[in-house]
Amino acid sequence: MTGKEYPVRRHRADAPMRIDGEGNSSAWGAAQVLDDFTFPWLDTPAPATCFRALWDRQYFYFFFTASDAELVLADGADSSERVIGSDRVEIFLATGRELQPYYGIEMDPRGEVVDYRGRFHRDIDWDWCYEGLEFQARQNADGYSVEGRITLSSLQQLGCLHEDEAGRYLIAGLFRAEFSYDKSRQTVQNWIAWVDPQVAEPDFHVPSAFGCLRLL
Repeated sequence: MTGKEYPVRRHRADAPMRIDGEGNSSAWGAAQVLDDFTFPWLDTPAPATCFRALWDRQYFYFFFTASDAELVLADGADSSERVIGSDRVEIFLATGRELQPYYGIEMDPRGEVVDYRGRFHRDIDWDWCYEGLEFQARQNADGYSVEGRITLSSLQQLGCLHEDEAGRYLIAGLFRAEFSYDKSRQTVQNWIAWVDPQVAEPDFHVPSAFGCLRLL
């Protein structure tokens, strides 16, 4: 594996993990903080985004915190419409560097989700749902947080849990939709990423947007 890599440490069995969206479990103290997020398509510092992850025999755990002075929460007839129009954090998981296929999980501050299966480039099955996902979201004075877990068995079945001479890992993209309002209350859409895709137009659905989450 090459490119950016984040170490996912082992969750201790003696530190219970409660998924409540607030990250209050003491187990998170063992996780490395990943805060290397930027605006790939803006020449300005991005608002703070932090990601943590742990794993055990059953689950891959994740926790996002997002500083956001102006939450944008869209209305809509269904959850997909609401999530796509809102501030949110995103995890993409791939079966290989060719993204054939990959899986998207996009979670907003209200606890709604859009999940889908895709193939490069943007051939997306919107009817697909991730059965091994559980998460909670919380809004707070500084922005919002999203905490969840994914079963390792589902990652294995989907072909997203890889192994090499150094051990197991995930090919993953970590992203954030950072929306705001202009003076006329129109939504301004900007995009934050852990890995800069190095493409001219905003697009996370490309192989260059993915890094490695290494299970230690």
